[in-house]
Formats: sequence, structure tokens, C-alpha cells
Amino acid sequence: MMKTMKLKWLFLASLLNNTGSALLWPLITVYVHDYLHESMTVAGIVMFFISMAMMAGNYCGGWLFDHWRPYQAAVLTVLVATLATSLLIFFHGWPTFALLLCLVSFADGSSLTIINAYGTAVTSRSTRYVFNALYMAMNVGVVLGTLLVGVLLPISPTLTFTVTAGAYLVFAVVVALAFRVPVTKAQASPSQAGQCSSQAGIHLVYALCLCLLTVYLSYSLWETVMAVRITDAGLPFVAYSSLWTINGVIIVVGQPLVPLLAKVMKLHTQIELGIFVFAVSFLLLTFAHSFAMFVVAFVILTLGEMTGLPAVPAYIDQLTDPSETGKYQGLPNVAMSIGRAIGPFYGGLIVDRLNYETLFVSAFGMILVTLLYVAAYARQKFVK
Repeated sequence: MMKTMKLKWLFLASLLNNTGSALLWPLITVYVHDYLHESMTVAGIVMFFISMAMMAGNYCGGWLFDHWRPYQAAVLTVLVATLATSLLIFFHGWPTFALLLCLVSFADGSSLTIINAYGTAVTSRSTRYVFNALYMAMNVGVVLGTLLVGVLLPISPTLTFTVTAGAYLVFAVVVALAFRVPVTKAQASPSQAGQCSSQAGIHLVYALCLCLLTVYLSYSLWETVMAVRITDAGLPFVAYSSLWTINGVIIVVGQPLVPLLAKVMKLHTQIELGIFVFAVSFLLLTFAHSFAMFVVAFVILTLGEMTGLPAVPAYIDQLTDPSETGKYQGLPNVAMSIGRAIGPFYGGLIVDRLNYETLFVSAFGMILVTLLYVAAYARQKFVK
């Protein structure tokens, strides 16, 4: 048994988990509609329940980490995901496909929270550096997974599920071998000690999660209605897919530079700056009618995303009690799941009843209002 959690194994675990997840998420709607011949409404319902399963997993993973044994919790959740994806190889008809995807999503939600909670046990680096590395691992995994599924699905769904199960199997091996470590935590600095477990700190965590909900609600618009918006502008679908390639490249290249911000700004300032830049990108979308403008808006969104979002778990770690690490590291993931669950419905409703411009302005407004509350509260309670 290793004495401490090594960042390299945590990075690899996150990379494999997100690669496996990204092999499944992009194909769900297409597979349910085109391969299983169910309606788009049914596909939307499946996506909703998958999001709800992930949200439940986020909470369950945090509870298991705090109240059970972290290592056993990590192994159990990855084994559930590995078993479910292995069953998909042989049983991917209706409704078995949807049920197994909900099980995978529940396990993924648990694993995501547990990996973040383990991140606080890495003592060789600051939590700010650790969570930045984990965010990079997540995005590299998403890029790899989406590239693979684009190649594999046209060949065979069975082949796609086989490769996915293989990724989860390697993930399980990494967890079994590398996660059996004592979960200890570095001592908080004197400035952090007064924040930990105080009511003000907990209130700020919940406010930050509300802000994250609006961020991911808005982000989900890029994953859903923006595909239609771009094609309605007369651009080919490949223009939409190429934006995600640009997003992945920027994050992979730029994420290693983000830790340098620690030298020039505080953690809460980095989060506020990143989320504000993220929000501004939606204002630019109100003027976007050409591919160049869509690229500019998405690049700005990506820069804001990679600046602000990776710092959130590290900030929450400062604000909360070490004995409740799993609980509070799970809350941002719950907020993310809720935002992604209601975002497509909200986007479709606003576009159908009003227009795209109203949708983009409302996204900017929601993020800005919640961000201003977070910033004002943080300065009132913690910034002297």
C-alpha cells in the first residue's frame, strides 16, 4: 500500500473515467432515435433520467467517502460502471440500454465526487494545482472519447461498447492498485482555518453552487440548441463540431498555464474573473451570425471556463471542514448535473416562445446575478 495519494494516478483515473463517459454521452440521443427507433421525446426523457442518476451519484459518492471507507467506495463505484458497460456489449436493446446507461451515470457521478475528494489528499501539491490538473484530465478524456465515438459508432455499436468497457476496466485496475492510501489532509493555513466549517463559509459554498448551476445550464445550450442555431445560420454541421475541437485544443494547451495565476491573484478572484468572462461570451452570441463570430464567442467561453471552473473545488476545500470533504466536493457536481438537466428544456422553451437573442441575454443575466452575489458575500465575510 502506498503512503500517500499520487497525483499521476489520480490524473490517470480521471482521464480514463472521462474517456469512457465521453464514449457514451454523445451517442445516447442518436442511438435511441436512429438505432432503437424511439422518438426524440423518448430520447429527451432518457437524457433527463441519466442526468438525475448522475446527480444522485454525486451525492452518494460524497456520502460514502465521508461515512464509509474511501477506498472501498472508489472500488465499488468503478466496478458498478465496469459491469454495466460490459453488459452493454451484449444487451443494448430497448429499454435495457437506457437502464444500463442510468446505472453507468450513477456510478460516474459517484466516481467524479470521490476522485475530487481524493484530490484533497494529495499532499505533494497545492489543492489549486491538483484540481487544475484534474480539470485538464477531464477535458483530455472528453476530447479522446468524443473522437473515438465518432469513429467507432459508424462501424458498430457493439465495438463502441466494447472499447468503452475496456476503458472502464483499466480505470478499475488503476483505482484498485493506486487508491489504497490513507486519506489525510494538509493543515489549513491560518487564513483558511477561520473559514473552515463556519456558517458563512457553508453559505458561500451553496451560493457558489447556485452560480455553477446557472453556468452549466448555459453551457448545456452549446451542447444542444447551438447546433441548430449554427445550422440555421446557413453553416454546415461540421462547423459546429469543429468548435468543440477548438475548445479541446485550447484547454489542453492552455490549462498548464493556469496555475501561474496563483502568483498574481487570489483563488476567489480567479473564479470570479473566469465566470465573468464565461458569461460575456453569451452576450457576444447575440451578434454572432458568421462562423468567425461563433469561434470568437466560443474561444472566450473556453478561456473563462478554463480560468474559473478548475479553481472551484480548491476554493470549496478551503471553506469547508475536512471531515465533510466528500459531501462538499459533491455539491458542485450536483449543481452541474441539475444545470445540464434543465438547460436543454429551458433553451428549447425560450427559443420556441421568444428567440435566440433573448436566450443568450437571459443566460448572461442569470450568471451575472448569481456571480455578483457570490463576489459580494465573499468580500463581506472573508476579504479584509
